Amino acid sequence: MTTLDERHGEGARDGEGRQGEVALGLVRAHGPATVSLEQPASVLPELAGSKAANLARAARAGLPVLPGFVIPYRGDGDTVALRRAWHALSEGGVRPLVVRSSSPQEDTEESSLAGQFASVLDVRDWRAFRTAVQTVLDSARRPDGSAVPMAVLVQPMLTARVGGVMFGADPVAGRADRMLVSAVRGGPDSLVSGAQAGTDYWLGGHGRLLRKEPAEAGPLLTRSELARLARLARRARRVFGGPQDIEFGFDGDGRLWLFQSRPITAMAARPARGARLLGPGPVAETLPGQLAPLEEDLWVAPLARGLAAALDIGGTAPRRLLRTVPVVTTVGGRAAADLRLLGAVPPRRRWLALLNPAPGARRLGASWRLGRLTTALPGLATDLAADVDRHLAQTPAPAELPSDALAAELRWTRTVLVSLHAQEALAGALLREPPKSRTAAGTALTVLAEARAHGLPDDRAVAADPVVLALTAPSLRGRGPLPRTVLPSRDSGVRPAPEATTARPAPQATTARPAPQATRARLTPQATAPHRALTALLPPREALRLRIRWVQELQVRLVREAAWRSGIDAERAGLLRWRELAALLDGGALPDDLHARVPQPASPPLPDAFRLADGKVVAEHGRGRGDGVRGVSGGRAVGTVWDGTEPRPRDPVLVVRTLDPALAPLLPGLTGLVAQTGSPLSHLAVLAREFGLPAIVGATDAVRRFPPGSSLTVDGTTGDVQLGEAQ
Repeated sequence: MTTLDERHGEGARDGEGRQGEVALGLVRAHGPATVSLEQPASVLPELAGSKAANLARAARAGLPVLPGFVIPYRGDGDTVALRRAWHALSEGGVRPLVVRSSSPQEDTEESSLAGQFASVLDVRDWRAFRTAVQTVLDSARRPDGSAVPMAVLVQPMLTARVGGVMFGADPVAGRADRMLVSAVRGGPDSLVSGAQAGTDYWLGGHGRLLRKEPAEAGPLLTRSELARLARLARRARRVFGGPQDIEFGFDGDGRLWLFQSRPITAMAARPARGARLLGPGPVAETLPGQLAPLEEDLWVAPLARGLAAALDIGGTAPRRLLRTVPVVTTVGGRAAADLRLLGAVPPRRRWLALLNPAPGARRLGASWRLGRLTTALPGLATDLAADVDRHLAQTPAPAELPSDALAAELRWTRTVLVSLHAQEALAGALLREPPKSRTAAGTALTVLAEARAHGLPDDRAVAADPVVLALTAPSLRGRGPLPRTVLPSRDSGVRPAPEATTARPAPQATTARPAPQATRARLTPQATAPHRALTALLPPREALRLRIRWVQELQVRLVREAAWRSGIDAERAGLLRWRELAALLDGGALPDDLHARVPQPASPPLPDAFRLADGKVVAEHGRGRGDGVRGVSGGRAVGTVWDGTEPRPRDPVLVVRTLDPALAPLLPGLTGLVAQTGSPLSHLAVLAREFGLPAIVGATDAVRRFPPGSSLTVDGTTGDVQLGEAQ
């Protein structure tokens, strides 16, 4: 059918608007009791309400709309005219009617107000009709005593064979090229009220069935009916200028009717084509918490540059891409890595990747470098660690440094962190470590257990041997508490004193001068002779990781001293950017707006894999259960799921999101370890092998799938993890 809009285009709509304005003037002048949906004035929301106006506009465009009339907002109350309209539509009370709300404030692009006002079905006689009209008008009253403008829409009641709701776009996935249909037997009212759960159909733009849930549900709608619904959605989109939320019904003769059409008010953000796949991945092990702006500049920027250098040397990514796309970024203050650049996910089109000669050419050019580098890397790592140790030992306490030297030290820390991160990444990729090689965290546990066994406070334990810092993440707001209870490594032979189990709380942000041990003491890696021997046994990658943490701690102490000299606390200093802090140390002033800056609101942990759409996090679905799951520490065990906060069960299997270094003290005594993200080369994975603990990483959505208290079987060799005791 050729519609009015199709014949005359925009001019028809302009003419319709002019006719409606004239009609509205007549209506206001004469105040009719009813307005038919066929009259021009019925397309005006301020008169007929949005629901009726949308149906009137759809009917004028040739869409299948039932006839009806509207009792306009502030009509003249002519009972005779109203009864005449009721009598004609109901055929003297023989035909049941539907009496529905139609407010100008509902069914708009800003808000649908779905289900907020009353509708009355199966209205049969005049008295019931009057009562139904009053019920709808009464629903316009708000709890505070005010009332919204309310018109009343009256149409015949249709006995539908199948009815439901159709979205002309997929609002969950944010896809305008998909449609979502939910259908039930009977009319759509039982579906929208929640009384029935519908059968869901996902359609392509032309009605092709893509998916149905539940898959075993009976055939409510035929393929022909789905195609007709898709055609209705496309026509409604043209009429209203955007995808619509439509209520529909098929009558006993198979005719399709449009009951309601309104804009889709909540479309999920959809990432742009080619948006990067991000995730906390292994970087969450180094920077697990939410970062302040200065922390991002001090720690994330060098990490991104170091990883880019390692990827460039390895030939795993084009150099031009590494120069323009950061390997690590922050989202809501939380560190996230580009998972494809890091090789944590396979390419989107594997067959195309195999045909692309560029990666092979890069790797061929890099193979010569890597061959020589693999041989030289242990020596390079040892030299770099020794250089860092020497610099830290020679660096005066922050309180003793003049401002220019303070700035120079901070610049050195940012530079050396790039080298440390690059060599640490290369060591993890190129050097094989023994299955039970020592870790920095394991050594730190041994040192801390010995210190507490001798009654040494935690702060003095850190000052005596900074290896203990491996148990904490860096923070300008103060070092977090050390583990309350420490079980040392199995080979240490140390028993902690029972009374020495409470950690000191983290220092609070203050404008007072930082504690003496943070300003007058050097951060020196010199420790007792037995502990120096333990540290010397660390493999290259763990030795580099430990130096990264030491340099970060030096940065914290330098920034806290700079903040004190500037008359601000460490938390306020965290709101600076690096260039502002550098300018301040070079004799500049604090930014004028620093007092007005506020910390970012607390953000939830990032999904395992996500993309960004208009700055919003859109979790990546459909990666498939088990995709990327791997065992990182051999062995098989059955235990009870534990999240690390509940009372510890007898046979705990720790299930976590990421391999946070702070979890290291929990490993002794565990039955197994399952993480949603992580790497076989990660800090905790190596430590798990040291303890002979079955461990798995890459278990998608594990925290939700395996609730605390449930029984779990973990196979660290095959990567299998399943609820219950496997046969």
